[in-house]
Amino acid sequence: MSNRRPQSELYREAASRWTDLDSAARMLEESKTAVFSQKVNELLRDFPAYSMAKAEARVKGSDDWQQYIDRMVRARTEANRAKIAVEFERMRFWEQSQDRADERFTARSAT
Repeated sequence: MSNRRPQSELYREAASRWTDLDSAARMLEESKTAVFSQKVNELLRDFPAYSMAKAEARVKGSDDWQQYIDRMVRARTEANRAKIAVEFERMRFWEQSQDRADERFTARSAT
């Protein structure tokens, strides 16, 4: 069974998915500094004797921070894969257009 949906619809769906995933990845990336500052401030509130450097080192070494970084990187990777899907749809459109042009050329040459 072949897919009879228009190429433009396939492209639109791929582009929409990429946009959503890119937005999520950018949100994590742009929030990184704010989240880090919040975690450092929470630690300093709980342990006021810590220096800023010690609090920052503790946050950077924490499992919670590592999970945040992992989530951020995975989100960017997923968005990049979605972008490849968009480019694939674009490339497939151009390939199909070229195939149709070749068929027309061949049909004209045969007559």
